[in-house]
Amino acid sequence: MEVLREARAQLAELTGMTAETVSSFEQTEEGWALEVEVLELERVPDTMSLMGSYQVELDAEGQLTGYRRVRRYERGRADARGSGGR
Repeated sequence: MEVLREARAQLAELTGMTAETVSSFEQTEEGWALEVEVLELERVPDTMSLMGSYQVELDAEGQLTGYRRVRRYERGRADARGSGGR
């Protein structure tokens, strides 16, 4: 759990944006791979806020070694990736 908290804090510090949740993580040969949901642009109502999903890589000690945004979406939108092609 400490690795996940530290990864969120490191990403927030680097991007200047709020890292809200870790939506997936797995241990790799090099360390850890995570997907972190980030608030990129706050809007009213909140369901219109823009979110970014970032792929984050950490070394075995939990230090961030790289990140990239893999998608951007409105908070209120359903995720189309798992909907069977609808």
